Amino acid sequence: MPHEQPPQPAAVPSALTEERRLKKDLGFWGLTSIGFSNILGSGWLFAAMYAAQTAGPAALLSWIGAGALCALVALVMVELGATRPEGGGTVRWPLYASGRLVGTVVGWSVLLSVGGTAAEISAIMQYAAHYVPGLYDSGRITGSGLAVASGLSVLLTALNWFAVRMFARLNNLVTLFKIAVPVITVIALFLSGTHAGRLTDHGGFAPYGYAACLTALAGGGIVYSVNGFQAPLDFSGEARNPRRTVPAAVLTGIGLAVLVYLVLQLAFLYTVPDSLLGHGWRGVNFESPFGQLALVVNLHWLATLLYADAVVSPGGSAYVGVAIDARHTYALSKNGLLPRFFMRIDPRSGMARRALVLNLVVIVLFMLPFGGWQEIVSVMGDMYLLIYASSAVAAAAFRAHDRERGVHRTEGRVPGVRWIAPVSFVVAGEFVYWSGWHQLRLALPLILIGVPLYLFLRRDEQSRARREELRNGAWIVVLLLALTLLSWLGSFGGSGRLPAPYDSVAVGAVALAVFAWAVRSGAAHLRSGVTSSGAVTP
Repeated sequence: MPHEQPPQPAAVPSALTEERRLKKDLGFWGLTSIGFSNILGSGWLFAAMYAAQTAGPAALLSWIGAGALCALVALVMVELGATRPEGGGTVRWPLYASGRLVGTVVGWSVLLSVGGTAAEISAIMQYAAHYVPGLYDSGRITGSGLAVASGLSVLLTALNWFAVRMFARLNNLVTLFKIAVPVITVIALFLSGTHAGRLTDHGGFAPYGYAACLTALAGGGIVYSVNGFQAPLDFSGEARNPRRTVPAAVLTGIGLAVLVYLVLQLAFLYTVPDSLLGHGWRGVNFESPFGQLALVVNLHWLATLLYADAVVSPGGSAYVGVAIDARHTYALSKNGLLPRFFMRIDPRSGMARRALVLNLVVIVLFMLPFGGWQEIVSVMGDMYLLIYASSAVAAAAFRAHDRERGVHRTEGRVPGVRWIAPVSFVVAGEFVYWSGWHQLRLALPLILIGVPLYLFLRRDEQSRARREELRNGAWIVVLLLALTLLSWLGSFGGSGRLPAPYDSVAVGAVALAVFAWAVRSGAAHLRSGVTSSGAVTP
């Protein structure tokens, strides 16, 4: 029996009507450029240096590991995007599979993750200060910088205002520039002269131990840099042939981005002068790594190009981020976390314009208390990873429910997801943990605000239905609390009471147990036949 009363008859048709207004204009290359552009933002300008400071030349292994692990997570999300294409799908799938509590906590995290776009705009202000002093000072946007940043936010919103096709074309042009500049940078740096033995000198290949490769995933900015591969999935409802183009676009975007990051890391390692390595890789410190490195090796033209790209690359990611945020806000309206007013799709452009306006306000407000790129991104990564973890549960729960009903689906299914889903869930949990206690003590309590928000939104619900929702979604609260406790006890910025590698092993064991619990709970929720939003489970 359904665990709650069906919705009003007009509710579901209204959502379906708005969904049909989304324009099906995106093909493989449009989706691939969206994913690649979303990945290759401000991270490439910083991560090579911070990763080298953290792990030395062994940072190369961190990039390869991050790419492989993100591909695992992506395969799970690819199956969801191919079998259940929907605008803002990364917000909708956890609701379908796990109910309103999980849907609200994940939705709240997604709403907060609008700050990722604010981070890219903040990065633009930092680099633009090279040309216009006074926009950025002492790690924060100044008053005049905030005014310029707000104007840029309005411009990015306006560019997304008119049509999906216009968005795709503009993004393709930005993506070409974002590919060209890193490639030119790598070629120019290598031609300027390299230093033999750079991967083994100055302390060896892993001067700080191979455990530093794990620290570099978060501390070196690698996780943040590779993050964003899910962007094509959020446009699956606007793809012409989502079952074929979305999977290929996601994996192609990851592969291209990791390749670019690897060659940039090699260029940095091989061209830093020996005179700067007197104190090892940790002694190399630039405010603007590739721009200043270009000046050190007398490539002034390259430095000029890099400072210009330092505005364009984050700008391209912010441009994509504004579009993705609108899809998420649209989906949150369908979920009931936001009023349905924001679900309205403009019939001419196919854009959720009201959602764009709301996100514009949130982006500007997010820059007020934080103001700095590093302050913002230190919290964002964990919110993204929570979405990935909940998507792994959704994929496994949908499969478990199909097995219970004797349904054998093949179209859109990714081979091996039955095993990939738990691995990707554990990987997401490890990535959250490796981000360190300093970040988690801020991020996880902020995410947990979604629980009282759920209780408020469901205050008028029958107590029996609410208890069932709490029982089916309790796993996400337990996971967040367990990660907070283990982070405090562990060796990644915590008290050290739980030393390495036992801390990471404990995180993996807890994550695997929670995953099994979450899938069982999701299957029980799906067994009712009605999602918490009232829509029949797809």
